[in-house]
Amino acid sequence: MKGVNLEIKKGEVVSIVGPSGSGKSTLLHILGTLDAADKGEVTMNGEIINALKGKKLSSFRNKHIGFVFQFHHLLPEFTALENVCIPGWLSGRKKNEVKEDAEKLLAMLGLADRMDNKPNQLSGGEQQRVAVARALINKPDIVFADEPTGNLDSANATELHQLFFQLRKQFNQTFLIVTHNEELARLSDRVLHMKDGKIVYP
Repeated sequence: MKGVNLEIKKGEVVSIVGPSGSGKSTLLHILGTLDAADKGEVTMNGEIINALKGKKLSSFRNKHIGFVFQFHHLLPEFTALENVCIPGWLSGRKKNEVKEDAEKLLAMLGLADRMDNKPNQLSGGEQQRVAVARALINKPDIVFADEPTGNLDSANATELHQLFFQLRKQFNQTFLIVTHNEELARLSDRVLHMKDGKIVYP
């Protein structure tokens, strides 16, 4: 990163595009507190989150940030419902309340009849929707999505794009998406272009 300065407003859908190696995923990982920056600040709701350490950082990340990756990282031994519930349970919320929220999310994402299936019994598109539900279970301030459609065919990719905007409309959900998919980028409120670790303005 070289002097990146970025502000995202509540309810915005922002895409970051650029060639491989330009720093898109690195920026996403720093903003999502998965990687630490050498200097500078990352703030959310006025709190400097890159000053948090250990359990405080983990707790903040769990409650305020959702992640969707290209490879959905579902736990194979758990059902779709359990995969969605896990971040809610880890945050200390009541088990039944989390389960109820997870069921509602999965139903809303068209997976009402797939809740008890394990990941290997789901299609790629279904697995990615489970990953989206998991990202939303704690009602995060922002969802960071790193190449979320990179593993999907065009029909499933289009469906996932539409889903992000439906979630924004329904929940005023904020998204920051790293993508090579020009269609998804074009639909976004803003497109940021990265090159050589900087945000550039074409």
